[in-house]
Amino acid sequence: MGTFHRTCGVLMPRASERKRVLNLPNMLTLARLLCVPVILTCLSFPDPRGSFLAALFFGIAAVTDFLDGFLARRYDDVTVLGKLMDPLADKILVSATMIMLIPLDRIAVWMVIVIIARELAMTGLRGIAVSEGLVIQASALGKYKTLFQSIALVSLCLHYPYWGINFQVVGTVFLWGALILTLWSGWNYFRRFSQVFYQEK
Repeated sequence: MGTFHRTCGVLMPRASERKRVLNLPNMLTLARLLCVPVILTCLSFPDPRGSFLAALFFGIAAVTDFLDGFLARRYDDVTVLGKLMDPLADKILVSATMIMLIPLDRIAVWMVIVIIARELAMTGLRGIAVSEGLVIQASALGKYKTLFQSIALVSLCLHYPYWGINFQVVGTVFLWGALILTLWSGWNYFRRFSQVFYQEK
């Protein structure tokens, strides 16, 4: 039964598998999820202090996004739970932060709608690919999109000028870059998905 054994007619994960669920990459992913309510609470007090703390916690969460994937690959410690939680945590973090920035007039509503709609569309396509047994490698565009998006949201959370830098302007510029990469990477994935899907058919 692989990593599962039968207990009272129910398949249960073995102890070794349960231990792997609590590995460091998964704990970092969970920490990223726990950062979300903290960021939203900080943005509920949109003064310089609250904005700075929101940017700080978003930055920490963005770093965990890099670390959990790196550690999982480096030590060959990839789990099914990790594969599910990692992209989900990213989407919740980014979507919740962007939505919270709308009433603060730090981000345009239509940009948030486009970015979230793209993520939902990609999730649907990946689900279809998995159900059809198709393997479509992620492109570098997605990594660049994530980097631009992270810089944009940290800057937009900061909002106020620091060290003579207008972070609202910086965040808006990087958000435009993230939007372009979001649409470009989405179209690129859809094109490759179509090629692989119809070849299989």
